[in-house]
Order: sequence, then C-alpha cells, then structure tokens
Amino acid sequence: MFKKILIANRGEIACRVAATARKLGIKTVAVYSDADAQANHVQVCDEAVHIGGSEPKDSYLRWERILQAAKDTGAQAVHPGYGFLSENEDFANACAAAGLVFIGPPASAIQAMGLKAASKQLMEKAGVPLVPGYHGADQDLALLKREADRIGYPALIKASAGGGGKGMRVVNSSAEFADALASCKREAINSFGDDAVLIEKYVQRPRHIEIQVFGDTHGNCVYLFERDCSVQRRHQKVLEEAPAPGMTESLRQQMGEAAVAAAKAVNYVGAGTVEFIVEQTGYNSPESMKFFFMEMNTRLQVEHPVTEAITGLDLVEWQLRVASGEPLPMQQSDLRIHGHAIEARICAENPDNNFLPATGTLQVYRKPVCSSFEIPNTSGIGAEVRIDDGVREGDSISPFYDSMVAKLIVHGDTREQALARLDEALSQTRIVGLTTNVQFLRHIIRTDSFATAKLDTALIQREEKALFEQEPLGLALTAASVVANTLHREAALKGHDPFSSRDGWRAYGVAKRTFSFVFHGEAHTAVLTYAHDCSLPLQVGEVQGELSYREDGDALHISFAGQLARVQVFHEAQGHDDVAHVFAPQGATRITVVDSLAHAGEVQEAGGRLTAPMPGKVVSFAVAAGDKVKAGQPLAVMEAMKMEHTIAAPADGEVLELLYAPGDQVAEGEELLKLKV
Repeated sequence: MFKKILIANRGEIACRVAATARKLGIKTVAVYSDADAQANHVQVCDEAVHIGGSEPKDSYLRWERILQAAKDTGAQAVHPGYGFLSENEDFANACAAAGLVFIGPPASAIQAMGLKAASKQLMEKAGVPLVPGYHGADQDLALLKREADRIGYPALIKASAGGGGKGMRVVNSSAEFADALASCKREAINSFGDDAVLIEKYVQRPRHIEIQVFGDTHGNCVYLFERDCSVQRRHQKVLEEAPAPGMTESLRQQMGEAAVAAAKAVNYVGAGTVEFIVEQTGYNSPESMKFFFMEMNTRLQVEHPVTEAITGLDLVEWQLRVASGEPLPMQQSDLRIHGHAIEARICAENPDNNFLPATGTLQVYRKPVCSSFEIPNTSGIGAEVRIDDGVREGDSISPFYDSMVAKLIVHGDTREQALARLDEALSQTRIVGLTTNVQFLRHIIRTDSFATAKLDTALIQREEKALFEQEPLGLALTAASVVANTLHREAALKGHDPFSSRDGWRAYGVAKRTFSFVFHGEAHTAVLTYAHDCSLPLQVGEVQGELSYREDGDALHISFAGQLARVQVFHEAQGHDDVAHVFAPQGATRITVVDSLAHAGEVQEAGGRLTAPMPGKVVSFAVAAGDKVKAGQPLAVMEAMKMEHTIAAPADGEVLELLYAPGDQVAEGEELLKLKV
C-alpha cells in the first residue's frame, strides 16, 4: 500500500479521498490555486502545494506543476478525483513516465472511452446495445445536419469529449440545428479543448441508469449494481439513487453484464461507470425497458456514495488497493444490495431563474444531524445521513469552479424511508449568503412523479408547476417570524429590566410600531401594537391576530393568526436593507426588511440598462451599438461555473453601447450594455 499520495483535485472529492487515506494510514498532499488558498481540502491534507492562478487552466489543469508537486513531496501516487485531469490520458501517461501510480484506469482505457464516437464504435463491436446515431469523424456542418435530418427530431448533439452536460444540446427542428451546433462546439472547446460532436436520436421518456464497475490488474471485473440518475436539469444530475426503482433482477443482470463487457473491452482497471440511456414505453413497467450504451466515465463518479451506502463498501479504498496491485476484495457472487440510498446535490444556483449559478460567502452553513461515522471527517459509509462537502461556514463559493456546495446522502431500509430521511435532512439544512437549490430539492422529492418513481429525464419540466416559485410560509407567517425574532433579539441585547423590556408593557395607553418589508418584489407593512395588557396584536396586510413566541434553543415557536411554526431567522445585510432568511419545517423563504430612513431621497434610475444575471465571463455579443433588437432576441453569451448562459433582450429596443468585450470578467449586477427600450 502507498505511504503518500497526491490528490490532484479540490473541494469535496479531495476531502473525501483524504478521509479514506487517513483511515488507511496514508499521508496526503493537496494542491491549490490562488482562490483555494484557505480551502478546506488544503486544511485536511497533511501537506499542500500552491500550483497557480484561480482559473483551472492556470492551476488544476497544469499537470506539469502537479507532477512537480508530487515529486517534491515524495508522493508515490496521484488520485485525480473527478473532473479536471481525471480522464486525461496524457496526464495518466505523464504520471507513469514520472514514476507515479495513476489511481485510475490505464491511459489506453481513458483514450478508448474518452471520445464518445470512438467508444460507441468499440461498444458496437463488443455487442453492447447502442442508440441510433452518427459517431463518425467527419465534422462538416452540412454532413452533421444531414445526419440529424436522417435520424429525425428531436435529436441530440453531444460533445464527443464531453461530460457533465457540457457541450450538449437538444435540437427540435432542422432550422435550429446550425445555431445549436455552434453553441455546443463553443462550449465543448472551452471545456474540453475538442469541439468534435456526435449526433444521436433523442430517446423519448428516457431514464438515465448507470452501472458501477470495478476491475483489477489480475483480470477480475465486477459490477456493483446500478444508480438511477434520471432527475436532471441542463443535462446535469440533480438527484441520484440506488438501486434503480422498478429494476428487475433479470434486467439488472443484463445491464451489469453489458457494463462488464464494456469494461473488459478496454482492459479496464479501477472504478468506472458505464452509463445507459433506458427507453420506456410506460412508467414502472420494466418489461418495456430497453437500454442503450451512452458512455463510460473512466473515473469515480460524483454519485458514488449511494453505491457505497447500499453495498457497505468504501470505493475509494477499493481504488487505492487496486492501484497498489491488490486483487478486488470481493467477487460478483459476494456482492449484495442493502436497502435504498438517495443523493441530493446542493448547488449554489437559482432554480427560479433558469438555474443561474450563484456566488458568495457561506455566512450561515448549518448541516443536518448526521449518523455516527467510520471514516474520519465524513459522515460515514452506509450511514443514515451523510454529508460530503469541501466547505465550511465562512468560505466563499467562487465563479471559477462548479456550483456544487455539498452532497447530501441518505440511506434507509426502503425507498420510502430514504425519501422521508432526505426531506427531513434538507429541512435541517441552513445556508445563508448565496442562493441554493435546497428548497427546490424538497419540492422535487415531494412531487407525485418522484414519490411514485415515475422517472425520466423530463421530470423537472413535467412537474414545473409544483417546483418553481413556490412559497412555503406566506407573507403573514414570514413577517410575524421576523417581527418576533426582532423583539427577541432586542430583549436579549437590552436585558430584562422592566424599563428596557420590549414585551408590550405600558403604564397607560398603547404604542404602535411599523415594519416595512419587500416580499417577492412587493412592498408590505406590518403594524405591531404594544397593548396595555402586554399582548402583541399584529396586522400584516389584511391579516390580523395576536403574536406570541417563545424561545426553543436557537429557534422560536411562533403563533400568529391561527398559524404555528418553529422557525430560525438569520439576517444578511444587503446595502441599506436587511434580508431575513426564515427557516421552518415546511420550508424556507426570505423577506427584505426595509430601512425607510436610509432610502429617503433616493431616485430610482430609469430603464435602458441590461445587467449581468450572475458573475462570470463575457463569451460573445450577438449585437453591436446601433442595432435594433426584438424582445427575446439573444444579445450576449456569458460563461459561469463552466456553463454557458444566453442573455436575451427583455423588450424591443435599440442597443446604445456595449460596455464590455469578450473575455472580460463581470460581477453580478454589472451593466453589460445600454439598451434603449
């Protein structure tokens, strides 16, 4: 076994690998960029080496610096994690040339599976079912368009070297093809340095089911069952679970054996995932399911914890043992499924604004209660509730890397039990300082489609009404919670003598206090009355009632107008105002507490401004000064957290001035161009 390894990655996967290494007595070396100098993965490793600037191309993709760091620190092997260099055959070869063990498959296997077109040709020879499509080397636009027309629409354009939903577009008609191809190729070259694409039939009502495989240097290869990753947005996974609902033993065996055949076709060693697209004519009807090879990820997957949960195995430990030359710890006949596990990806993004990524500081980061653990600094393998993350309260989420904050994994005896545990764990998650998808995840798992396992990759679109812009608490209870929390904080600050108390006591008469709020873009007021009898009548809009509250640890029990809730309120300063984040078992919301005096005399600026919806880089402008534009017309393309976002005109108008150039970094809210509407 190795004595020291270098982890060529960052964030939660670097922390995850370090935890298993520590369990096995292996020393670890972290690498870090300028942006990650204070990152958690730097702190949990035994040593750390700075490798460059904040952009991945200046640090985590500079493999010559990573190899030098390994040499300087005496590391014997390199674990690439996932993303960055994990599927780069040149890096794997360079490790071998430097006398380092690459904790992953042979470079030849990475190369064989790295290009989607070539891998599909290889799988066809191995007898693995394929989706109808074009996987050739000729990338002529006219040829690609003819192939898409031949296959029929909707068709799918996919970056041949891609992954993670990048460089992928669904095309619904021949007229859309050229623009979609250009965008796909641009994103592919930026993410992978290769703009080659393939064209495939877009499978209707598809499920995304993948098989975890593991091979060793002794010729053994097994499958560790399946994961269902059908719930996706922008072709990126949101929820993953194992085993796949509705899977029969016969279909599981067929898919598992096909996955092993795919791995053996490239002499695979280590952890890998064979991904299948599964066509179904009806929900929960396994007899109608047909599976087709999609791609093989030649690395550990983000969602590997659900496989660990149902098997009780540490897949990172298996990686380390196989890479050091040991045989697989178990054979196929030894492997069993225990219960059900679900993983939710908690991301810094705004689901109600087309999932635009968010950046900021984790001013509050409170995690759910987790089970006892076996691996230090994680919440354990096979645990009821587990958190894999690489951040702490006070850390920043930057625009340089992906948007994932943490992975929340739950395990239960049944899917129903796992679902209940996931909802409870999400309800206990507190994040303030940036927008996340935590509430959106709760909405998904409460839908009929997810609860009854009516799964396909269009679930989010199908359940749109139940998922977006949902308000769990309402104005009255939200405002009452903030008023009660304000009184509670003031009492704590002023003490408990009768002359400074804010409990409503008066020698005679009554006093009133007005609170100004903005809730979902609309202004509201709440009027609190300090009555002679110490009661606290409150009116929020048209709703009236007596407000009462009591302390319960770090929370308050609120009663107002027939509603009860146990709430936690956290405050975040934004300019002159104060944004109150209210968390309750039924959900979380936010409300702006307006300081009327601070806004006195302000004049609101008129229209004619178009601002960046998120921090990122300007990729291109589709217009020039003087152009006339129509509402909905694309104006610019921005890139943030490795994804492209098109910005459209909000109304008809004329472009007056472009304020940035392609390649410029732009902060959220910065004016991109002047538009006369």
